[in-house]
Amino acid sequence: MPILIAFGLSAYDAAAAAQLILVFSAVAAMLVFHKSRMVDWKLALILDPPTDIMAFVGGYFAHSLPETLIKGIFAVLLVIAALFMLRKTPETTAVIKKRAGYWYREYGDVRYSVNMWLAMPVTIATGFVAGMVGISGGSFKVPLMVLACGVPMRIAVGTSSAMVAATALMGFLGHSASGLIDLHGAFLLAIAGVAGGLAGGKYALKTNPAKLKRIFAVTTLAAAVFMCINILLTG
Repeated sequence: MPILIAFGLSAYDAAAAAQLILVFSAVAAMLVFHKSRMVDWKLALILDPPTDIMAFVGGYFAHSLPETLIKGIFAVLLVIAALFMLRKTPETTAVIKKRAGYWYREYGDVRYSVNMWLAMPVTIATGFVAGMVGISGGSFKVPLMVLACGVPMRIAVGTSSAMVAATALMGFLGHSASGLIDLHGAFLLAIAGVAGGLAGGKYALKTNPAKLKRIFAVTTLAAAVFMCINILLTG
């Protein structure tokens, strides 16, 4: 989104185009992760539908908000996402809880219990904001799954790619339903996103997760600084 704004798109058009690009790139990455058995499909099918519905709502109503507010929300979310990624995350949870509101999961050779009391409201809120400002939502779903639900990092990343694709699609449809967007050139960028998704997925499989998190944090903070500067210069 910051790159699209830098090339002259409004915050509304950039958010919609970013969602379209995310659909293509996330699907490409998801294919790589699925082949390596890193996508917990049952987890994705439970957590993602509320997120997708709210992504559509967020995308539809985004155009009723001031453009500066959209940029400001985006910048704040970038900082929060970067801080999440800088936080040390355990590979597995030490306590497997089996009680009301906790969903016990076994996937491959790992076990974990998902705190649905926390997971559902957070994913709903994430979907709304993600659809509105054009982010993937994965920046918040991965820390949620790892820190609050005890999902191993590798499975959280792979599962997030599947959820990101669906959330981005619904956010894009929400923006499209408003009838106020210009997607000139967005489809060409989306096709380029496929190459990025495939390359990124393969790179993620071979790279130390801690290094990936640092790279993500630095680039995310850089994008936040750009958005803040853009707000000050353009209002």
